[in-house]
Amino acid sequence: MIETVRQLLSEFKPASWDKDLLSAGFVKKTELIDRKLYIHIQLPFAGLSWENEIKELLDERIRQVADISRVWWQFDVQVETIARKNSVPAIPGVRNIIAVSSGKGGVGKSTTAVNLALALHQEGAKVGLLDADIYGPSIPVLLGKAGAHPEIIDEKHMRPVKAHSIVCNSIGFLVPETEAAVWRGPMASKALSQILYDTRWGELDYLVVDLPPGTGDIQLTIAQQVPTTAAIVITTPQDLALIDARKGISMFEKVNIPVLGVIENMSYHICSKCGHKEKIFGEGGGIKVAEQYGIELLGQIPLHIQIREKSDDGTPIVAAEPTGKLAGTYKRIARKIASSLYFSGKTEPSTIFTVNS
Repeated sequence: MIETVRQLLSEFKPASWDKDLLSAGFVKKTELIDRKLYIHIQLPFAGLSWENEIKELLDERIRQVADISRVWWQFDVQVETIARKNSVPAIPGVRNIIAVSSGKGGVGKSTTAVNLALALHQEGAKVGLLDADIYGPSIPVLLGKAGAHPEIIDEKHMRPVKAHSIVCNSIGFLVPETEAAVWRGPMASKALSQILYDTRWGELDYLVVDLPPGTGDIQLTIAQQVPTTAAIVITTPQDLALIDARKGISMFEKVNIPVLGVIENMSYHICSKCGHKEKIFGEGGGIKVAEQYGIELLGQIPLHIQIREKSDDGTPIVAAEPTGKLAGTYKRIARKIASSLYFSGKTEPSTIFTVNS
């Protein structure tokens, strides 16, 4: 009977997984006691919402085929550390670093990065967010923490600011809002490195890094001096954005950082009055770029007024309406990012260890 159950479990294989639930080793226990079946599933990446899909697909079938009165599901997440391509030493406490990039400004990269960080947390991970846009930091406003300051703990190190259950740090917390960071490239890169390495991040499964647009000094710093695990590229469907997205992907390839895929933001507009969907920036661009570089289209996010309104209010849509349709879109993409990252490389011993503070 247990073998029948295990065979059914092996049928669950989302498109972003390289292996099914069973062969990947995610089924930790299947035990039958008095016609009650206990199943323990543990994912090595963020993905709590897959529990509902697994139950919907398999719960009734297992009970029917195996004559079981009830299935008790135990579902949890223990994120693994994925080996990096570069040899830069790990940041204490941080398992995986995901860089969020765009070839040009105005494509909604920071809004996407914030909502993806929140979505990864809601999918069961410990998450941090680094605002690497030294010249135009927006994370403090997007998270409703404008004017906040990280706690200085020993005249050098900082504790990150906490917002909506994730931790974050930004030059925007350290420089007054009305002042511009008038720095040359090396100065900006040094400032970024200090914020990254002097922050006591605690224990994080994922550190999401919101890069500035383009392919300049900050991007090279992240690629060459930071233990970056992988990158994702944000674009819109319009031709101009796609040209710059290609440049961003090419840059990461040259510095040997794997690109997990492309997210097409503002993919279509949804009218708030009638719900009509209109592709005002064109269509098919994200798919074309993904196919050209042999990477994945991770998802398409609509241009919706609620995303903008909630971001301006400092409560991003994933935090404001976690069970809503728009939050669901971000969470699907976050699950795909997390699983693609896991299956794209080899796991290595955890970098988690205690740091005196």
